Amino acid sequence: MQRVDKRQPDQMREVKITPNPLRYAEGSALIEIGATKVLCAATLQETVPPHCIGTGRGWLTAEYAMLPRSSAQRIPRDGVRGKIGGRSHEIQRLIGRVLRSIFDLNKFGERTFIIDCDVIEADGGTRTASVTGGFVALVLAVRQLREKQKVGANLIRDFIAATSVGIVEGQAVLDLCYLEDAQAEVDMNVAMTGAGHFVELQGTAEKTQFTRTQLDALIALGEAGCRRLIQLQKEILGIQSFNNAQRQSK
Repeated sequence: MQRVDKRQPDQMREVKITPNPLRYAEGSALIEIGATKVLCAATLQETVPPHCIGTGRGWLTAEYAMLPRSSAQRIPRDGVRGKIGGRSHEIQRLIGRVLRSIFDLNKFGERTFIIDCDVIEADGGTRTASVTGGFVALVLAVRQLREKQKVGANLIRDFIAATSVGIVEGQAVLDLCYLEDAQAEVDMNVAMTGAGHFVELQGTAEKTQFTRTQLDALIALGEAGCRRLIQLQKEILGIQSFNNAQRQSK
């Protein structure tokens, strides 16, 4: 098969991460993967949800939204509709769940990090871009707050990134654009830490069943994609590891 943008099956779109594009957020990042653009911002709040009150533990959560003209057809704002759409709710739960896996809530105190992910332009892979960019925003926020002595050390255990994979016309491919995602027989999201541990494998047969051999090929592609994204995160952040990353990999 020939991909719509003529990439090789294991080739990602061009990725660019701009650190701290926002003035007021504790940490922020603009991630661009091909035509997909997501603005991520990390905010510290001195409160926790009810289930954390009195535990001494903090919380990390995410909010996700697509701007009205981020896609070919205008998307009504959630505030106008009066509720968060099911897709947005599912995606923001995914982002929060994945980022919590590398964040030490026990050392954070009863406070909350909110990771806002706003899709400026969508061409496939917005949820995985939100995870990858959201992590950069989180690290930058922790760095700034550490400098101001507002948070303790060793809050982040390891790097984490996410990417999409799928089967299109019988071929396993990495980093699906929208047209590929729309016609994929199998669609999958992979989130992985710098130590090589999987946090999320979210796969669905959209049009046809898939075999264990195909599943293994998808996971291998996703792993390779996550490693490339993590290497880019390291370059952007100027660090190669976190204090606890070595211990977490054992």
